[in-house]
Amino acid sequence: MVTKSPRGEYAARVLKRKRKKQRWADTEYRRRILRLDEKVDPLEGAPQASGIVLEKVGIEARKPCSGLRKAVRVKLKKNGKVVTAFAPGDGALLYIDEHDEVIIERIGGSQGRAMGDIPGVKFRVVKVNGIALEELITGRKQKERR
Repeated sequence: MVTKSPRGEYAARVLKRKRKKQRWADTEYRRRILRLDEKVDPLEGAPQASGIVLEKVGIEARKPCSGLRKAVRVKLKKNGKVVTAFAPGDGALLYIDEHDEVIIERIGGSQGRAMGDIPGVKFRVVKVNGIALEELITGRKQKERR
């Protein structure tokens, strides 16, 4: 009696099918395969995104620290979502005006969360009107006026 279906409990085809089914119990696997994090993420899985500055805001630091962390509200070009982005560096906000085009990236907190004492801010400004923010702060380059 010859059958093509696997009979044994430990037959490779049976083990493979069971393993495939069991992987869905793993939360990380499920989130990755269904691309849940990309759907929620304003950048949609991209490393950087460009947007237009809507307003400048000061965000109060979390508990043990005190002070205002300078940030900007940015409307992303790709999907119209509005996010808050931190402006790193001493006097960085002086080089960013409303309606400027900025490029933002993730700030690098653990597991995609906020960084340090800045509550709810997951992004930071990298470029302003095509010029690196760091270069503007150090004075190596001038911001072009539009």
